[in-house]
Amino acid sequence: MRKGILRSMVLVLTITLLLFYAILAVILYQRNLTLLEEEVRQEARYIQTAVNISGSEYLAEMNEVDLSTRVTQVDRDGEVLYDTMRDESELEDHSQRNEVQEAFERGEGEDVRMSDTLGTEMYYYAILLDDGTVLRVSRSMDSLMHTAVNVLPVIGALAVLMIVVAYFLAKWQTRKLIHPIINMDLEHPLDNVVYEELTPFLEAMDRQNKEKEAVSNMRKEFSANVSHELKTPLTSISGYAEIMKNGMVRPADIPVFAERIYKEARRLITLVEDIIKLSKLDEESVELEKEEVNLYEMTREIVSRLSPQAAQKNIRMEVTGEPVMCFGIRQILDEMIYNVCENAVKYNNEGGRVSVWAGSTLDGPKISVSDTGIGIPKEHHERIFERFYRVDKSHSKERGGTGLGLSIVKHGALLHGAKVTVDSVPGRGTRIEMQFPRENQKN
Repeated sequence: MRKGILRSMVLVLTITLLLFYAILAVILYQRNLTLLEEEVRQEARYIQTAVNISGSEYLAEMNEVDLSTRVTQVDRDGEVLYDTMRDESELEDHSQRNEVQEAFERGEGEDVRMSDTLGTEMYYYAILLDDGTVLRVSRSMDSLMHTAVNVLPVIGALAVLMIVVAYFLAKWQTRKLIHPIINMDLEHPLDNVVYEELTPFLEAMDRQNKEKEAVSNMRKEFSANVSHELKTPLTSISGYAEIMKNGMVRPADIPVFAERIYKEARRLITLVEDIIKLSKLDEESVELEKEEVNLYEMTREIVSRLSPQAAQKNIRMEVTGEPVMCFGIRQILDEMIYNVCENAVKYNNEGGRVSVWAGSTLDGPKISVSDTGIGIPKEHHERIFERFYRVDKSHSKERGGTGLGLSIVKHGALLHGAKVTVDSVPGRGTRIEMQFPRENQKN
């Protein structure tokens, strides 16, 4: 990074100097051209005045006075009457010269072109004399290019000097620029005093650090909860088995103890299965392919599976709605709907009711599960989807929940881009809705 910034700064300076020289050369050229034109015109007027006063003999007297300026006299037929650099007889007809034509027409004329006689680029200025002839004064423009070229060594020396100075200044400035970045505290990004342009980057880094910390705390909490939840049924199984082993159970009570061991074992198996499911969803290692699933038919089948459990509490379950196709993973969708419906039965009152609706809405497929159960206080609505979180911890064992059901629902919803909402009032019941995106709906 340091070398890149240094190279960029030196390159920019070099290009700037080259452009500066090119612009300066053009400015000097144009400036000198303007001065040359003014000098030639002024000189032409002086000679015009002298010739008008003294006659053409004045031209013969000024021979070899200034060899850098060429003076020519041309009559209306284009014949050269006088020239300071060549014998008049050797010169061709000048009637077609632009500056000569303009002088005869308007009194004066000018032109810039390569001289056929001298082989150099010349500036020509012609002016009409009182005797009807044209006086033409010209001067070579090579001096203008020489001026630009002569400036090059000076500019080149200055450029080399400036590049050397700029190199060390750029090196110092680069070190100063990247110093805050090199010494940045990545553990506390927002505590760094750096450039404003890096603020979004530091804020994103701070968010990532917080997310990592939150994930780390969640894993610690999850490990602690898993250990506790696994230990509880294992302790019960071990205790009942030890009592039976020591012969402390009457033969008539053996079926009762066996039933308790069986229930705890089933609870342990269910807990392990839920943990495995949740781990797969966390790691996005679900390998099942998505397919078209009829949510209404799936809901009816799930309610049928829960009917024996509902019958034990005399709970009436009903399914309404219409067939609606959703593009998703059948097994995950089944677990999501099953867990929500199972909770509606578990946390319902004796003789209660569970109403399930599945169908299509303007926003896409939707499933709504309502019950007349104990309800959930508002302050717990957001947390019920956390792992092992229970609203009523004292009765959690009685109702047989693992605390992972709604967490599986949440992860399954994320996997399908769905939104889960909770509306519950203590003592009046709970309604949980799962709204799937419209693009998941298949006609």
